[in-house]
Amino acid sequence: MGEFVALSCRFGSECTAVAAGTAAWIGSSVVTVLIAPSILNADFSHLADEIAAVAGADWLHVDVMDNHFVPNLTIGPMVVKALRAHSTQPFDCHLMVSPVDPLVPAFADAGADVISFHPEAGPHVHRTVQLIKSLGKKAGCVLNPATPLAAIENVLGDLDLVLVMSVNPGFGGQAFIESQLAKIAALRKAIDALGKPIDLEVDGGVNAETARRCIKAGADVLVAGTAVFSGGPAKYAANIKALRT
Repeated sequence: MGEFVALSCRFGSECTAVAAGTAAWIGSSVVTVLIAPSILNADFSHLADEIAAVAGADWLHVDVMDNHFVPNLTIGPMVVKALRAHSTQPFDCHLMVSPVDPLVPAFADAGADVISFHPEAGPHVHRTVQLIKSLGKKAGCVLNPATPLAAIENVLGDLDLVLVMSVNPGFGGQAFIESQLAKIAALRKAIDALGKPIDLEVDGGVNAETARRCIKAGADVLVAGTAVFSGGPAKYAANIKALRT
């Protein structure tokens, strides 16, 4: 990864400089690689303080689980709204819920900037993408380890983000699934062929070692929970730095 200052223009019309060491060559282009700590692994009894401690990250990743689509129950729009006042970072909300459409407006109102969903939770994927965008939010689709690229092929050009799950969704702290590197590479090729600014995000088992491999395969947004929220707040900045280098 390059030792220089890159520009991040993903939100709003103005580009802002980001820290040295966050840019990487992906294909023939220099791309800013963003770090999105997953608050699923934060201390839920001090969430505002935990968010403040990862202020050096680029996005905040919010894992929303309903104990129906995935075997866990986490947070809803009321928590997102409460946290919104404590951070200026973009909120990247990953909805692991089914059906997804009824909950999209609530998370948009709560302050989400990106809303991602699983094609299996639709069932009308294009309609859900339209709904998210009609609310002024960026729309993403999520591919589970066993979900093929074909599930989003016909809407890829309408998306702002594709999230590749490199673990099965539901719990943090799982091991990285190696087969997803080929999926990341295939998505990078498809996105580049479209020539559109679609972020390629990876979530699951991301640490300093797997981060490098994901970036090499073509990812430009890395979600990390355990790798960031380890060792206490005093170590979070160093943990984020380790993912960038």
